[in-house]
Amino acid sequence: MTSLDLEIIGKETNERTFKYTWKDVVLYNLGVGAQPDELPFVYEGAKDGLKVFPSYACIVAGIGFPRHSKKGIDGSRFIHGEQMIKIYKPFPKAGEIKVIGVCENIFDKGKAAVIHTKMTGTTADGTHVFDAKYVHFYIGEGGFGGESGPKAEPLNPPEGVKPDFSISYKTNDNQAALYRLNQDLNPLHIDPEFAKRSGKFTKPILHGLCTYGYATRAIVYGLCDGDVTRFKEFKARFTNEVYPGETLTTEGWKNNGRYIIQMRTERGAVVLGNAYAIVD
Repeated sequence: MTSLDLEIIGKETNERTFKYTWKDVVLYNLGVGAQPDELPFVYEGAKDGLKVFPSYACIVAGIGFPRHSKKGIDGSRFIHGEQMIKIYKPFPKAGEIKVIGVCENIFDKGKAAVIHTKMTGTTADGTHVFDAKYVHFYIGEGGFGGESGPKAEPLNPPEGVKPDFSISYKTNDNQAALYRLNQDLNPLHIDPEFAKRSGKFTKPILHGLCTYGYATRAIVYGLCDGDVTRFKEFKARFTNEVYPGETLTTEGWKNNGRYIIQMRTERGAVVLGNAYAIVD
């Protein structure tokens, strides 16, 4: 038995509108570590205009998320497993995005339910801006007799091969406190007692999407020379927790028209894996 609403599978949400200003963009860019010397990402008066990191799609998509449970979701047990974004057009520095979501499937892994969600963003004139796909594990909600789902394609860095790029960023101790102002308010990332309720973490962790944003930023600089128009697609699995203050090293290896991506901390823990990026 599960508290999840299995009847929502395949049903689109109503269209919602995400409105944002240049201040929202700068707040997000700072939330994924942008520094004052990254002027195009932190200054609205930058010579070539303010740029938006492509992972902002994850923030925009959040406005239209399907309601997976009629009783509401327990955030302490709702764990982000994988994330993918596909960018069709760079975000302008301000504007409105129309968002529609759909729960594509809910799989039964026994101890957890695995929820696949797709969000689509378009401009008012119908221009396709992004697709964002999410995989969430809802601990304790499996065992309802559903299909177990397909196995993901394994994506591992080649052994003994030097990466084509490697970029390290140190997060701040207040990184989660800052990032949550981008409307990602799960107490798991700020409240120690709430974090302990998960049964998995002993203290607040950094948002998975903040970690994902750090990796996106590294890809923009490491593979796109800072040009967000070259960034096309990025998929990753969250394989370990990150704590605010840790250093995140993102590396990539060229592989048949894409790059295999991996991120690790100074602890040696791989925190983003089974990942790839596609750039122009």
